[in-house]
Amino acid sequence: MEITEDISDSVGIEVLLPEDGRTAPSCPHGPTLLFEKVGSGGNKGRRFYACSACRDRKDCSFFQWEDEKVSEARMLAREAELQSKRPQFTQQEYCNRFLKFVSLPLIEKKFCEDCQILLLPAEHSAHSAHRTSAVTAAQLRRPSVLLHPLNNKKSNAQYLFTDRSAHFLLDTLAGLGYRKVLCMGTPRLQELIKLRNLEQKQEVMKSLLLDIDFRYAQFYSQDEFCHYNMFNHHFFGGEASRAVLDAFLTELDGDKVVMVADPPFGGLVKPLANSFSLISQTWRKRQNSGVSNIDMPLVWIFPYFFEPRILECLPSLTMLDYQVDYDNHPLYKHGKTGRRQSPVRLFTNIPPKHVVLPTEEGYRFCSLCQRYVSSLNKHCTKCSCCPSKDGREWKHCSACGKCVKPSWRHCVSCGRCALPDHPCRRAAGEHGCFSCSSLEHRRKACPLRDTHRRNSYGPKAKKASHRLQKPGAKKKSGAAHRAKKRAAQSL
Repeated sequence: MEITEDISDSVGIEVLLPEDGRTAPSCPHGPTLLFEKVGSGGNKGRRFYACSACRDRKDCSFFQWEDEKVSEARMLAREAELQSKRPQFTQQEYCNRFLKFVSLPLIEKKFCEDCQILLLPAEHSAHSAHRTSAVTAAQLRRPSVLLHPLNNKKSNAQYLFTDRSAHFLLDTLAGLGYRKVLCMGTPRLQELIKLRNLEQKQEVMKSLLLDIDFRYAQFYSQDEFCHYNMFNHHFFGGEASRAVLDAFLTELDGDKVVMVADPPFGGLVKPLANSFSLISQTWRKRQNSGVSNIDMPLVWIFPYFFEPRILECLPSLTMLDYQVDYDNHPLYKHGKTGRRQSPVRLFTNIPPKHVVLPTEEGYRFCSLCQRYVSSLNKHCTKCSCCPSKDGREWKHCSACGKCVKPSWRHCVSCGRCALPDHPCRRAAGEHGCFSCSSLEHRRKACPLRDTHRRNSYGPKAKKASHRLQKPGAKKKSGAAHRAKKRAAQSL
């Protein structure tokens, strides 16, 4: 079955998830994703493959038309690039190096800040011109503090939980009886689990970190870390890493497993949801009979404004009011008010009433909704729920039939609530369906969408997709086309 997602109604690009038995070409980040341009009137452009993890061609330059025949020379160049982008050592070699490193005397334990690697004594001279620092036993237990966070917002920006958020998550999961935590892009949670195990004050918990940042392979064994891309469900370690995950998902002696995922916020929702669903399917196969219709417990950490897309993909999830904050993000902090609050929330299929939010932080239990909510999130009798998403008290709009943000006002022209100074979309001709131009629905809900998709692959459509531009003409961007359209309408 083909699943699509609108990256942007205005840009007109869709991502098509892979079908069974169909192999996509690979870039340094694993199998690529198939994209498709959508033009005005539902006309489809050519499909192309691009990187699953990077939104900017500067970060990963891979591009290939779906129907393109790739030359042998180009294939060899790609293979050479794949080899050059692979980690310096294998997972086993990293493990062996770590065992040697921990046995060294403190004076010989060095970390190269430029290369982001633990150094053995024989490598000190080769890094003499680099910035190096001594490494303590405490730092080895907190690699996320030792390593510099990746900061590319268009690919793999790393935002690390504060101790407040990490402790809340672990306390909650432990209180619910989970003894194995699959950490998807959550190195801070993995560290906290291992630190608590060393204290031996609570029941031992197991964890497995799946992360695209291979630098963490330096600090963990093969049973504790797998190099993984959550946008295409790709294990860089191949079948060996898949076997590690399979073994971890097997619940023995009542050790319940839960998945906690904190993907990059700029990532596409449906590829992520697809990966989580595939892991859930693997978990289901590893269990005893009787769980064929049950999904793996999941906590997906993502901004609240992605709620419609997330629920469209995984309708069993519920968004909770808990605000997740990060050490190295300038805005996503706890304790701020109004629009400065962290927009990051928990989406989970664990019953909301079982997730107890801390009352000392201003959360309360709503007996009508049967879940904990923010103190300002007042229950609306007309909506039959606590409607606020951003921590502020929302107000009910009778015309819209729902609660909206306190700063919004109802616009008669648009027929909906918006900010008072918003550009009226109906007047500007931008409201409605991108495919059939109807003002009654958006492209996602277009009843002719499937018809447009089928018609776009006929002989005429294929011929139109290869139409050439005029010699010397520059290709206009989507923004330029929209500006020209608005200018013509204003005349």
